[in-house]
This record gives sequence, structure tokens and C-alpha cells, in this order.
Amino acid sequence: MQKLYTALFLLLVPSILWAQETITSLQSLSLIGGRTPAETAVGFGKQLLGSPYVAHTLDGIYPEQLIVNVQAFDCTTYIETVLALTLAWHDVADKQNQAQLEQAFRKYLTKLRYRDGRIDGYASRLHYFSDWLRDNERKGLLADVTAELPGNLSVAKPISYMTSATYKYVPLQDPAIFKQVALTEASLSQQSFAFIPAKNVRQAESQLREGDIVMLTAARPGLDMKHVGLAVRQPNGRFHLLHASSDQGEVVLTSYPISDYVLWHKRLSGIRVARLRSETNLSVSVSHGN
Repeated sequence: MQKLYTALFLLLVPSILWAQETITSLQSLSLIGGRTPAETAVGFGKQLLGSPYVAHTLDGIYPEQLIVNVQAFDCTTYIETVLALTLAWHDVADKQNQAQLEQAFRKYLTKLRYRDGRIDGYASRLHYFSDWLRDNERKGLLADVTAELPGNLSVAKPISYMTSATYKYVPLQDPAIFKQVALTEASLSQQSFAFIPAKNVRQAESQLREGDIVMLTAARPGLDMKHVGLAVRQPNGRFHLLHASSDQGEVVLTSYPISDYVLWHKRLSGIRVARLRSETNLSVSVSHGN
């Protein structure tokens, strides 16, 4: 592994509506790139251990724009940040060129977070993680490997959480945005997918790979997934979850295996698993789009 020092621009999330994106400070990050994207993701993910958990870091700013915050995370922005750093690292040949790394990082963050990699209003953000997974698999950035793991089942689930709780999402007061989100929910509701129920996660865990993206599915009706993190192998061979934890208020590595985490959290029903594609496929995928 190669240790190099790079700098990334930090954008603090503005606290008022209609705030424009501005660069507020610089912070040096000691980025340790691995031989593979998965190895790099785990290294970058561990570097952010102890960073504070802050909910709703992407909300309250209109019109929709790219928000970059590498100081505080919710579970989704943590994964997006780690993956965008990883993809940028393996895309830029000159690791010491800070400007190129920053540009690539922002490009991949946009590509991961928005439908077709384009910011086109609130509804273009991939709010549901099943939508996020479907769109980023289509872009060639990652693959849903759940169906390859033991204990998986094929299921479908009606999705309606956002349109059923519009008081939580101010932009949904706009009928046009509400309609766009409702159409996304309808599309997701018709889609069957592979899923590993909680009772089978221990069986599937043995086939995980370090750096796998583990999405934890929601038990409640109308919601697809509730949480996400990275699989990290421990010395005893078991996989633990590296994630931004609302319970602990920071980025942590669980002290117990993923299978126990799912069983002990009754709001979870199981997992889905995605895997970053090889460097060859990644370089092909980014030749198109933003």
C-alpha cells in the first residue's frame, strides 16, 4: 500500500435555504490507497473513524446542488464519500495532483448520488437505497451480489415512505416533485430483488468480501433499506460493519459481527450486498456521463 498526502476541499453544510456552495476551509487527509478498490475503500473508511454522525446533511438547501462534507456524515453520505474517494484514487494516475483528485472526487460523488450522474432537482437525488443500487449498477460502478450469496430469497416490497410522510420532506410540497418521487416509488415497488433475511445472514456472512457494501433492509412497511456500511474482516475471520452510527454518534466499527447486528436491531429485516467493480470496469464506466 502507498501512503500519500493529499488535500481535499471541505464544504460545510450551510444552515440556511438557498445558500450557495462555497469552499470554506482545507484539511489534509492522509489517504492510503490499496491495490484494489475494495482495499482502498476500507482504508479510507477507517481513516474517518470517530467522525461525528450528523443526520440530514443534504437537506435544507434549495435549489438542489452538490454538497461536499468530509467532516460529518449520516450513513449514506459516509458510504458515498468513501466510495467517491476510492473511485477518484483509482481513476487519477498522479496521486500527488491535488486538483485532479479533488475534481475526480466531486465527479464521482455526483455520479453516485444522482440519477444518471446528473443534478436535475430534488427528485434526481437517489433517495431510496434500492434506487441508488439499481442506478449505480447500471452505471457500471458496482454490482449487486446478493443473489450469489447463500440464504438469499427473491422478494418484492411496496415502497411509499417518502410520499406517505411528506411532512419530513419539504420539497414534496411541490406537486411536480411529489409526482416524480411517486413514480420512482412505483417503479421500485414493481421490482423484485434478492434479499437475505436476518435469520440467514450468518450463513451469507461467510461469503462476504472485505469492502463489500452491506445495505440493511427495513422491517417497516413502505421503506426499502434503513442503514448501510462496509464489511470489514476481523482477525477471527468474522465480518463487522464499518459505518456512521446514529446510536453511537460517530463513525465506528462494530464490536460484533454483521449477523449479530442485524438480529439485535429489530427494525432491520436482513441485508443486501453490493461490490465495487474491478478497476478495468471502473475506467470504462467513467468515460461516459459526468
